Amino acid sequence: MVALIKTLQVILALSVLILIHELGHFTFAKLFGIRVDKFFLFFDFGGVKLFSTRAPWFVRLFPKAAQWETEYGIGWAPLGGYCKISGMVDESMDLESLKGEPQPWEFRTKPAWQRLLVMAGGVLFNFILAVLLYIAIMDIWGSAYIKNEGNSIYVNELAYDMGFRNGDRILAFDDYVPEDFGMLQADLARRDVRKATVLRQGDTVELYIDQRRIGEVLNTPGMFDLAVPFVVDTVMAGSPNAGAGLRHGDVVAAVAGVPVAFVQDSRGILQEHAGGTVPALVLREADTLRMDLQVDSTGRIGVYTVMPGIVQKEYSFFEAVPAGLKLTGSTVGGYLRDLRLVASPRTEAYKSVGSFIAIGQVFPSAWDWYRFINLLALLSIMLGVMNLLPIPALDGGHIVFCLYEIITRRKPSQRFMAVAQTIGMALLLLLMFLAFGNDIGRLIH
Repeated sequence: MVALIKTLQVILALSVLILIHELGHFTFAKLFGIRVDKFFLFFDFGGVKLFSTRAPWFVRLFPKAAQWETEYGIGWAPLGGYCKISGMVDESMDLESLKGEPQPWEFRTKPAWQRLLVMAGGVLFNFILAVLLYIAIMDIWGSAYIKNEGNSIYVNELAYDMGFRNGDRILAFDDYVPEDFGMLQADLARRDVRKATVLRQGDTVELYIDQRRIGEVLNTPGMFDLAVPFVVDTVMAGSPNAGAGLRHGDVVAAVAGVPVAFVQDSRGILQEHAGGTVPALVLREADTLRMDLQVDSTGRIGVYTVMPGIVQKEYSFFEAVPAGLKLTGSTVGGYLRDLRLVASPRTEAYKSVGSFIAIGQVFPSAWDWYRFINLLALLSIMLGVMNLLPIPALDGGHIVFCLYEIITRRKPSQRFMAVAQTIGMALLLLLMFLAFGNDIGRLIH
């Protein structure tokens, strides 16, 4: 059931993104009087179609569909979608249609600025979708994050090896002061950090970051967990320690004679006493208490701890608009930094490139509208930015050729465009192989 829910979310998300992207091309093409031959969700390789407005049964139901200049349909291969624009060299490589005399409704006969807008339309619509989704998120749910100021880290093996310690408070990465605790690891990788400044037991310590380890940072999740002080908030209903005498504000200072500064320090000890009793040292204001606490079969004592530093903000609709625009801008900037890392072999960030398998893994196992819309906005930005790359098979390549024509007043030949398109498609296939290879490697390991 979990796999089915994730699969449905991936298919729905990709379908929405593809339709919006291709609708951008379609809208500008129609605006400038360019004929669109086909508008398809997914690819109909070999002419195999799950649905088509040219299908005999559809034409019988809707006779006017036979007169539509555009064929709308759904292909069988869920690897994307396309909008076949008349008179354009695209991924279909249909060069036969370009051998005739240029017609006024064709892409190739239109001014370069119009062709540029047609090619940029898909990316533009992806960014507009992301803005609208982020505005909706801000308006409905607001924003919430754990602030970095005043909170401490709990480190994994990689972070420890790089010099960080449990309880450190990260003050700055070079001159940048992190605000969102949840983005610390991403900030460390994205910002070419050379020096981290931390507060350790009252002293300021500077850690110098080895840039050769950025690849490990990108491929090792959980470097900085939130170090949660073992301060009791409430005792859970039905907890085995409901009658133990624990109160709000009590600090569990030691378990089984071992000092525990943070909740994470106690987990291994409590697991060893699962289903039994464990002695604990509890601080209550100026008093030190000794208690025997019951541990359930999962290694927990049934208390909620005080969570530090959560910032939550609600927005009116008019406040949500600039907040959504700001979040879109910061997300675009972050993804551009990620792409720069991927392009640098020394970071080994290319190992984090993933395909549909990786996308499926980030979706939740149960339906959650907040997370789905958030991921949809992020994927829309990723699709938009990726399509701006100056690779001939992508929109960015066509945009570069249009800009070249506008600046030089020289139009690239159809032969050149066909060769460039072939090279671009080959590069995309290599990228696809890399993505699938990375995903398969991660599944194996």
